[in-house]
Amino acid sequence: MEARNPLTSSSDFYAYHLQACLNKRDPFAGKSIHAQIIKSGLHLGVFLMNNLMNCYIKTGSYVDARNVFDEMPVRNKFSWNTILSGYTKQGRLDAAWGVFNEMPERDSVSWTAMIVGYNQMGRYGNAIRMFLDMVSDGVPVTQFTVTNILSACASIKGLDLGRKVHSFVVKLAVGSYVSVGNCLLNMYAKCGDPGTAQIVFDRMRLKNVSSWNHMIMLHMQCGRADLALAQFNHMTERDIVSWNSMIAGYNQHGLDTEAVTIFLSMLKHSFLKPDKFTLASILSACANLEKLELGKQIHVLIIRAGLDTSEAVVNALISMYAKSGGLEIAEKVLEQCETSDLNLIAFTALLDGYIKVGGVNPARQIFDSLRECDVVAWTAMIVGYVQNGLNNDALELFRSMIAGGPRPNNYTLAAMLSVSSSLASLDYGKQIHASAIRTGEVSSVSVGNALITMYSKAGSISGAKQVFNLIDRNRDTVSWSSMIIALAQHGLGEESIELFEKMLSLGIRPDHITYVGVLSACTHVGLVDQGRSYYNLMRSVHKIEPTHSHYACMVDLLGRAGLLQEAYDVIQNMPIEPDVIAWGSLLSACKLHKNVDLAKVAADKLLLIEPDNSGAYSALANLYSACGRWADAAEVRKLMKNRRVKKGQGFSWLEYQNKVHVFGVDDGVHPQRDGIYKMMEKIWKEIKNIGFVPDTESVLHDVAEELKEKMLMHHSEKLAIAFGLINTPEHSTLRIMKNLRVCNDCHSAIKFISKLVGREIILRDATRFHHFKNGTCSCRDYW
Repeated sequence: MEARNPLTSSSDFYAYHLQACLNKRDPFAGKSIHAQIIKSGLHLGVFLMNNLMNCYIKTGSYVDARNVFDEMPVRNKFSWNTILSGYTKQGRLDAAWGVFNEMPERDSVSWTAMIVGYNQMGRYGNAIRMFLDMVSDGVPVTQFTVTNILSACASIKGLDLGRKVHSFVVKLAVGSYVSVGNCLLNMYAKCGDPGTAQIVFDRMRLKNVSSWNHMIMLHMQCGRADLALAQFNHMTERDIVSWNSMIAGYNQHGLDTEAVTIFLSMLKHSFLKPDKFTLASILSACANLEKLELGKQIHVLIIRAGLDTSEAVVNALISMYAKSGGLEIAEKVLEQCETSDLNLIAFTALLDGYIKVGGVNPARQIFDSLRECDVVAWTAMIVGYVQNGLNNDALELFRSMIAGGPRPNNYTLAAMLSVSSSLASLDYGKQIHASAIRTGEVSSVSVGNALITMYSKAGSISGAKQVFNLIDRNRDTVSWSSMIIALAQHGLGEESIELFEKMLSLGIRPDHITYVGVLSACTHVGLVDQGRSYYNLMRSVHKIEPTHSHYACMVDLLGRAGLLQEAYDVIQNMPIEPDVIAWGSLLSACKLHKNVDLAKVAADKLLLIEPDNSGAYSALANLYSACGRWADAAEVRKLMKNRRVKKGQGFSWLEYQNKVHVFGVDDGVHPQRDGIYKMMEKIWKEIKNIGFVPDTESVLHDVAEELKEKMLMHHSEKLAIAFGLINTPEHSTLRIMKNLRVCNDCHSAIKFISKLVGREIILRDATRFHHFKNGTCSCRDYW
């Protein structure tokens, strides 16, 4: 018997060929068939027109599909659902909503099509409202409806609604579908309910690879890499997502060695090829581990195997080479792609690489060529300048950012405040403080901490206190440490210690920097016993092992108090090699207490570590001179000259009208030189009249007394004060910075000057701040 041809009717014939067009995604063939259908007079049939409309929609000819729909004399639910789905897939939700409202009858497909459309466009709230209306109208909910609404709940982290949808799943008995189970896993994972996700997974009778992958990603998201590995090891089948979830998870949690191990296992035991996600994660792991050779091998694999070299992979390669010491190779990779395609991670990695070798200019060239510079890129470039000591460039770029760039964030402002701290510029610091207030970043703990340091280093301890009080709810250990150090540096040792005790009473754990601050506070006010007590507390209670800084603080504390042998014993008993600061502290103490023999030991040890340290030669020579051992002093100076060691010159400076004015000893180059010298001579006479006695013994040269006085009168900080008195308003505070420790004569003279002129004079020397007011100093003459 002859087999019956399935295409016996014309409608079946055309429907068959429309399906063929659909498979080939050929809209022109569809139009040709459409013309033949019209010629055959079959264009009035609902079945064939629905097929034609479906073909047009799926081949992207939406206008033709709409024309077919409008010309249909009779439509059924499939007709309406087809044109509705076409609009939702096209993202034309307003048109879809119009069709939906015109529908004479809606079914589950109609409602689900609208929910899918809203989901695809990220309008999750609309999708959820659509679902609630669907349930309210009594329309049956299908597995496809459930999977889409669970996806919407996951996107907005709507756990409560997600649980209600879960109850529908149980009620409708659609939980046996793997797709539904996977959507439940995804929803609970993204909503932060790993416990319920695990229960859903355990109860799933059927699981596919995606089910296992969801659980791996969930465990990694919760920081449980051990559970993720256990899940991974139980899998009988793995896809590329399984491997990527493990590699990326390890990388994101800092377990880069484990990420490398999994990647190598993938290459050895799997036939899967690494994709762009695999490569980006493993190259990031190599960058963090600074494994340049492994990174090179992966680069070779990418080239030989013809793996993905998309923008993400190229950026990962650049970042890996830059971080791993292969900056030249990173530059070659960059040359082969568009610089404007560089992402921020690769840019910051390159920037770090350039900074390590002192090349900020190439980084700036890349920054200028970036297609889009967001706040992260601007901040990275500013931080690069700061770390390379280019504070003026950082300031200039920050001004450009304010004028035409993105709004600075807390990291930008913290970086700029560190610039103000380095320059000790109160005016710049206040401007950045104002920017922080305008942008709302002033409440950030990092900005608050930077503000405390800035105000402190600029000489405004009151400003530092105000900021510290304003961030009382956001303080961290750094906040407390910054304030403790600030108070110590400004001579407010008792306040510093009181704050440290308050910190302990609140249960805030101090770190090693906090202890440097409180030990410094004890040093500045001579509290030897309390310093010893805190040192022991640090070791016995908080289990912090002393660093070079802590040992240097103890040497300084004991040495200033005249306990030179005990200070020397601290150095002798250090389990680590004493550094320049420890020996320098002992040398300064020996100079203060005129212990020549121990000073010689300290100077010799210091010069073994740092042969060109001019301070050691000067301190020893000055000590010999102070003790009247002129020949020994001359010998040290001769040795210094023979070894070509240059003495560091003392400078003082102050900021006036956004310009820094610098003065040296006997400065003869300042434009106001004559006026400054006249002012200083006038002040010198007046302070002598009210009781000041020049400390000519501190002039360690064998010259006449009159010449010694003249040399003292022209010290750099005195000239800076004279300039300030000439140019600044009466009764305003003078803020002077000095690169060396203030000498006895200047310290005494400035006390008298503050009383004479009725001004507060704040002097920051190499070790601390001195607040001179009404003839007294905050250090109480102990410095």
